Amino acid sequence: MKASAKLVLDEACGAMRLRDRVAIVTGGSKGIGAAISRRFAQEGAAVAIVSRSIEAGAAVVDAIRDAGGHAAAFEADCSCIADIREVVRSIVEVFGGLDIVVSNAGVHRGVPIEETTEKIWDEVLDLNLKGPFFLAQAAAPHLRRRGRGKMIFISSVAGVRAFADRPAYCAAKAGLVNLAKALAVDLARCGINVNVIAPGSVATPATAHLLEPEGQAYVQSKRDRTPTGRAFLTAEEVAAAAVFLASDDASAVHGDVMMVDDGWCTW
Repeated sequence: MKASAKLVLDEACGAMRLRDRVAIVTGGSKGIGAAISRRFAQEGAAVAIVSRSIEAGAAVVDAIRDAGGHAAAFEADCSCIADIREVVRSIVEVFGGLDIVVSNAGVHRGVPIEETTEKIWDEVLDLNLKGPFFLAQAAAPHLRRRGRGKMIFISSVAGVRAFADRPAYCAAKAGLVNLAKALAVDLARCGINVNVIAPGSVATPATAHLLEPEGQAYVQSKRDRTPTGRAFLTAEEVAAAAVFLASDDASAVHGDVMMVDDGWCTW
């Protein structure tokens, strides 16, 4: 191989897929959001980590900066329209633009239909569905200005399959799926890709209680149903899917639901 060809190959293999992009990750301080934030930074993006408090995102920001990446923490209640609009304005002011939006902030409530109050319904729908729409609305003009952009909604297998005792959660996550399709139709001609990731059970602090003795029956049921025999994915596996959808490699992918569930939904 000629030296010049080897140099080109080496550069291509080491290329950062999100270099010079600015990304928002809501709920970016822990779990799936933190993994996406770290991976985006490794791929060259400047990452705005949005959470309910600046302090919550500080550890992830510090880890990204220590590794040579670029990140900053921002505070917002992602169920509040005023907060969403203000944080998008602040992020664009700090970073000079916007390219990628990941709506990951969410809340899970396992509540039977008889016990689902209006307060619970509103809490789940406001953060899991209303918030992502108004984040997309606030971000869209900035992506249009770039002439390109990526929006990624983090849904769930509960958005494509029914789960007992979770009417509000299933409704919200299913709503994200069709919301993404509707936005994809509206925004594709602007060079903006809108897609969904639907993870299965992911090992995060929020699911740690399932590893306790009382959760063993659930864990075994997941192993029995999942073709790979695994009960939990890693957050990093979800982050890898997000990198693909945020990159130029996904330029022709619009309105898709990427199942990252070890094949759980294939039955």
